[in-house]
Amino acid sequence: MNYVIIGNGTAAVGTIEGIRAVDQDGPITVISEEPYHVYGRPLISYMLLGKTTEDKMLQYRPTDFYEKNGVTTLLGRKAVRIDPTAKAVKLEDGTSVPYDKLCICTGSRPFVPPMAGLDTVENKTSFMTLDDAKHLDAMLGSEADKRVLIIGAGLIGLKCAEGIYQRVRELTVIDLAPRILPNVLTEVPASIIQKHIESKGVKFLLEDSVEQFEPNTAHLKNGKTIDFDVLVVAVGVRPNTELAAEAGCEVNRGILTDACSATSVPDIYAAGDCAVSHDIAADTDRILAILPNAYMQGETAGRNMAGGHQEFTKAIPMNASGFVGLHMITAGSYDGETYLEHDEDHYKLLVTRDNRLVGFIMIGDVDRAGIYTSLIREQTLLDSIDFDLIREKPQLMAFSRAERAKKLGGAH
Repeated sequence: MNYVIIGNGTAAVGTIEGIRAVDQDGPITVISEEPYHVYGRPLISYMLLGKTTEDKMLQYRPTDFYEKNGVTTLLGRKAVRIDPTAKAVKLEDGTSVPYDKLCICTGSRPFVPPMAGLDTVENKTSFMTLDDAKHLDAMLGSEADKRVLIIGAGLIGLKCAEGIYQRVRELTVIDLAPRILPNVLTEVPASIIQKHIESKGVKFLLEDSVEQFEPNTAHLKNGKTIDFDVLVVAVGVRPNTELAAEAGCEVNRGILTDACSATSVPDIYAAGDCAVSHDIAADTDRILAILPNAYMQGETAGRNMAGGHQEFTKAIPMNASGFVGLHMITAGSYDGETYLEHDEDHYKLLVTRDNRLVGFIMIGDVDRAGIYTSLIREQTLLDSIDFDLIREKPQLMAFSRAERAKKLGGAH
């Protein structure tokens, strides 16, 4: 069996390891536009911050990962077409790579909305890849004298801010939404994180946008202007679905797959940020652009490509991030009955619906969040556990009911 994977991120790693769990010998070829060994994409902000190095980032898997797994890499090569009839992937240089089973792990790309005058700005970048981080690093230099404007207060924009706030003279983040992290957080937890980031000197301009750019000036909708030396556009991402769509795969925002990660075209699978998952917390189909999901979808694809059988039916949205020292973990859906504890530095919201935990937001003390994630993924019935107790003391989940009673002096 001849396997081909387009892409070289977390989903591709999951696919390789999934294939090798079933078939130790079939040749695997990885085609990737980026020239690098697989790396931990979320670490690019820590590289700018000086907390990690490019070498360490490239250790998401050991340097001999491809060799040990019998993988041929075509790095720095772009796939331009999939021919499902001939079962081949065509590359930009005219090469044709044949496959028996193919997995599309093409991820996503930055979304840059049309903004008047953007083409006049010389020092600009997006913030998704190692090359983006290197470009930004070069533009900032070593003097800490630059004024930086980031468009977008989502996860990518805020991770960029975290990576550079100590290296700049002035840092402003602007977003059309009324709060930071609008797709991840509700108002109160968003304001806790915003205040924390503002305490490090970062300015936020929310419910506003740029009407017109000049080379080093942004004219805002509210009439104000902001002067800057470097611009980062972090408005959002778009899944790379074009190859799949042209090959006849069903696409609706992302590539549609079944529980086995198979697309609608025989012998073609898809995984990661380019593919749609079924979100069990909200009971809806959508793209869940998160690492654990990408890996599990990829592993599922790989096992099935190699003739095994595995289904991935536990997809939930989840984010674990630190913002200049303040930790946040969120998961699932916020639609349901809520349980809330919070003070200035800590916030814990648990959301239940139909006798199950469906979501949570934790800021500050995020220990034991994994227990809540597991309850959501496994769709555990709450009346089968001491949920009142677990809400307040999740660490006791590690013990049997009898042990818990003993530890609490007989209390339930």
